[in-house]
Amino acid sequence: MYGIAFLLAIGFAVYRIGRRRQPRPGTTLPRPATRAELAGDAGEAAVDAELRRVLAWLCGENFYLHRGPVLLRHAPGASYPTAEVDHLAITPFGLFVFETKNWTGHIEPASDEGFLVRVAANGDPEWRKSPLKQNYSKVVFLRGVMPGMWPIHSFGVFASVNCTLSPAIPPSLMRIADLAHQLRLCKTHYECRGQREVNVKAAWQAVLSVAEVDRGSIERHRLRVRTDPVIRMIIP
Repeated sequence: MYGIAFLLAIGFAVYRIGRRRQPRPGTTLPRPATRAELAGDAGEAAVDAELRRVLAWLCGENFYLHRGPVLLRHAPGASYPTAEVDHLAITPFGLFVFETKNWTGHIEPASDEGFLVRVAANGDPEWRKSPLKQNYSKVVFLRGVMPGMWPIHSFGVFASVNCTLSPAIPPSLMRIADLAHQLRLCKTHYECRGQREVNVKAAWQAVLSVAEVDRGSIERHRLRVRTDPVIRMIIP
């Protein structure tokens, strides 16, 4: 009799635990991340770490690199009022908008400059939207609302070590290993022109006046992108 009572108690406990795990009416469980999303997150984490290392080397403590994406309110009232920046860095020599891709294979230019051709290991070519094209409207927006003396740069960074680049693609598209060299060139060019340093703190406050960085806003933006078949098709 004792054994039966024990089994009934265990069964009831399992039932209660299962009930607690059921979503409340009107709520949904979080969607599991896809393989592509996990790869993208890993690439962004690698680029973030390298950017912090390089910027500390170039600027000491005088820079700001936001941890996580930044949403620019570039089109208030439109169907897609926000645009996501993977990495936004502010330095004494300019503001930098980075789009990260964790693609593998060989990257070549396409006949349309808004796209690139990714050649897989088996030789199959695939057209993909260029990171620079994805950055274009974001950079145009920032240049329109930020003081004109602050240069704003657009870079695309390929995070995978299993990615090679054709020399024919623009130099603003680079491997993660090229970041230090490219940012050093930007710093040297800016200083050689004798321009006044960007006030890093003031520049970040100016960005915040036209941006959102809270988790809720980012999730709502990503949900809109995930559920729009047109957006998903052109932004792999």
